[in-house]
Amino acid sequence: MTFQKRAHKILELLEELGEVDIRQLALEIGVSEVTVRRDLANMATNGLLYRTHGGAMKVSQLIKPVSFANKAAVNFKAKDAICKRAAEDINDGDIIFIDCGSTAFRLCQFIKNKKIKVITNSLPVVNELQNSAVTINMIGGEVDPIRQAIHGTIATEHIARYHASKAFLGTDGITCDGLYAGSEHEASNTLAMASQSDQTYLLCDVSKIGKTSYLKFDDLSIVDILVTDYNGPEIIEFQSKEILVYSVTH
Repeated sequence: MTFQKRAHKILELLEELGEVDIRQLALEIGVSEVTVRRDLANMATNGLLYRTHGGAMKVSQLIKPVSFANKAAVNFKAKDAICKRAAEDINDGDIIFIDCGSTAFRLCQFIKNKKIKVITNSLPVVNELQNSAVTINMIGGEVDPIRQAIHGTIATEHIARYHASKAFLGTDGITCDGLYAGSEHEASNTLAMASQSDQTYLLCDVSKIGKTSYLKFDDLSIVDILVTDYNGPEIIEFQSKEILVYSVTH
């Protein structure tokens, strides 16, 4: 069976079931699990599905455009390991912020059964957590169709009305000198959520460590806990700035 035919069958199953695992797909299609993993990786890169640790989920309309789905699929194993560890610190009754980053989005799969309240500016997060145990508070403001997120003055004013026990945030880059964002809108939301939380978790895969971007928007003082798959020399420097580091493997 060609890749095109296998992909068509996978998409049919996702349309019917919403979520499938690798073993199930291998049995349904009649190929090896290795082949299924390769097919899922290719399809995720093209934004056709949302790759999970054990299989795949249907990409809904709110997770489009494809650029966001692609970002969510990049380094998905690292992102899932990071988010699984972060989710261990989320308890029933918590009120948490989740920002619009592609890493933070992957936190959703690990918190669906928790009785918590999530405040977010991410359209994909809202869509992913619907019909789960989670109560959702969606931040208002202007929609950024590329980031699939809510930004602007009204958004930051909305955030300022609420208080959370924890904030789970991403960044475009982190060095020992500070945090970097791709736009002022992203930076404003990150700072607003951090200021309204008891603890701030920064979720960063290895590609963000040591990287600078368009805007340096703060030093590291807003970060309480860094969750990452990176284990290089910068970790010691982060810890010297009183940041608790969770190093994960995948």
